[in-house]
Amino acid sequence: MTPRAETGRTGDQSDVMIFAGIDLAAEARRTGVAVIREDRQPVLERVWVGADYEVLVATVESADKTGVDVPLGWPARFIDVVTAHAAGTLPPPDSTDSDWRRGVALRATDFEVHRLTGLTPLSVAADRIAYPALRWAGLEARLRERGSDVPRDGSGVIAEVYPAAALHRWSLTSRGYKGARNADVRSGLVADLVARTPWLDWNGHQHLCESDDDALDAVVAALIAREVVLGTCEPPPEHGSEQIRREGWIWLPRRPGPTPPSEI
Repeated sequence: MTPRAETGRTGDQSDVMIFAGIDLAAEARRTGVAVIREDRQPVLERVWVGADYEVLVATVESADKTGVDVPLGWPARFIDVVTAHAAGTLPPPDSTDSDWRRGVALRATDFEVHRLTGLTPLSVAADRIAYPALRWAGLEARLRERGSDVPRDGSGVIAEVYPAAALHRWSLTSRGYKGARNADVRSGLVADLVARTPWLDWNGHQHLCESDDDALDAVVAALIAREVVLGTCEPPPEHGSEQIRREGWIWLPRRPGPTPPSEI
């Protein structure tokens, strides 16, 4: 398998590729992780829920590419507004209506995801997703200190992903599958995803995905990481690259489903 994007591991020139997915929660006990090992046949090597700081660092360092389901940065305009407000130098806006607030609270990639899918990612500036994002900020700092290449635009060893938007792109159930009360919906989604990936050895892990949506999102995140490496996702625009480097970029699959090895 020949990668088509920059990957992470060094010193291993074999054809084996490792793709990881992290469904990052604020606490370790709700953080899902999945690892796909790809040689002749992709195998879902491991899936688990409950990953602490050191485990997450080791996961990223051992993979060629890791899809991370969390905002990697804050909106540039939000940072500017909060900084100016703290200093008492914020110019009064013409209006503080919803359009102004959305322009402050959402990133460029959030608007693009909405344009392409109709889905709006949670705002890292105005929603509880900020807690997992703060956790990622600490993880990014540790990874960077240890020598990992972790730019937020996805050009290094990590890529920001949004499982619901990927499922939408793949014409699979993208809403209403989370939580204990939606177990039946989630089971149906897992069955559909398994049917769409007959080339992937699920290795018995579909049962955990049926019972735990954090595990399922981690698997989807790993599948998206694979698509990023294959070059089948929407890349960030060349214009505004500095803003993307600050804020992050959600990688959306372009294809109607995960790419089979036969089409690589």
